[in-house]
Amino acid sequence: MNPRKLAKVPFLELSEGRLQGVVSSGSDIERVYVSSISAGDHGLSCSTNNNRPCGGLRSNYGCKHIQALLTEAEKQFGSERVARYLSIEIPEQGSLFSALHATEAPSRAAEVFSSFLRHLAYLEIPVSTEPLPEMQWFPAGPVRL
Repeated sequence: MNPRKLAKVPFLELSEGRLQGVVSSGSDIERVYVSSISAGDHGLSCSTNNNRPCGGLRSNYGCKHIQALLTEAEKQFGSERVARYLSIEIPEQGSLFSALHATEAPSRAAEVFSSFLRHLAYLEIPVSTEPLPEMQWFPAGPVRL
């Protein structure tokens, strides 16, 4: 399996019933697109970080940002897991993107971008062996009953 292209899709996650993430613009270094695909109805949403709609997104056809999001999700999670999460039935010799039965979805850009910024904040934390308060729900060692 090829490694993910973090410069192209710096953030993606399967969360809130969606595959969602941030996709870099191919033409403007200061612009990113916030894209998502909802599970079940395959609702597509794509807009810039400034809440401008993506010009390539059509109500029933995904833009190149949606396609990049799916491609990188396959690399990170595997095709089967993404298909199962989004309820996509992939025909033989088909792809996740071609198997979407897309609909239009409301923009979730603010929620997704906020999640991305929360994840970026962890890069600013100095290296330490001390536990982070927001991560204390992770087991730190053997579970004692």
